Amino acid sequence: MTTTGQKDTHAFRQEVEECAAFLAARLRATPEILIQLGTGLGELAGALAEPQRFPYAELPHFPKTTAPSHCGQLWLGRLAGRNLAILQGRFHFYEGHSAQRVGFPIRVLSRLGARMALIANASGGLNPAFRPGDIMLANDHINLLPDNPLRGPNQDQWGPRFPDCSAPYDAGLRQGLMASAAALQLPGLRSGVYVCVPGPSLETPAETHYFRQIGGDAIGMSSVPEVLTALHAGMRVAMLSVIANVNDSDAFTPIRIEDIVAAAQAAEPRLRALIHHFIAAS
Repeated sequence: MTTTGQKDTHAFRQEVEECAAFLAARLRATPEILIQLGTGLGELAGALAEPQRFPYAELPHFPKTTAPSHCGQLWLGRLAGRNLAILQGRFHFYEGHSAQRVGFPIRVLSRLGARMALIANASGGLNPAFRPGDIMLANDHINLLPDNPLRGPNQDQWGPRFPDCSAPYDAGLRQGLMASAAALQLPGLRSGVYVCVPGPSLETPAETHYFRQIGGDAIGMSSVPEVLTALHAGMRVAMLSVIANVNDSDAFTPIRIEDIVAAAQAAEPRLRALIHHFIAAS
């Protein structure tokens, strides 16, 4: 069963626990690290040893993925001696899902024991110093979605009613990722603020100017519901945004989703190398 709306608290909790129980009965090992891969960024799963693959369609209560290049599969296996869960593809608010439902896979994997989340996405650059193909390590975010995955009665066994967001992106994880980038001599690692918007329409020149004025360095239509779900569950979180395009509000050019996917795919090998090195060094 899938749904797009906000479930009542009891029903949603039951769906999460049913899916977690389904996976727990089939897993060879408890996942330590959760990695979510977005547009054009799904190749890391091929590096897993002893892999287990679960199409989302086979998992209880998982929605279907409809966004371009989101194949919709959960992989579990080992990488550099660590037990990983890799989400190939995500769900989006613009697809009609509530923020609660968007965070469903993160909640399920938190119930299985994952304590670290690396959230990857493709985004548009707002900072004029950025270049297509750069990777931005988020140091904060601005959530402009008209929803929150924690809306409704709190599940105290899952996390606190009012989770602290004074430092949403873990300083230790950020430092480790920067050290890995330096060791690999990867160019174009940036730091900045990610703006999450509802979509699916891409931003206008005036909106681009506004998002930059309020402090954004990159913009996308995903990831913040997952981040908030992970923080509520007590996970350490890092976000990596591949900058697919950069637009100047004073010299705007058309944005095509096909170009965004292609740019993300071109940068994917560097992102994969960065994550692999970071996990091996952790």
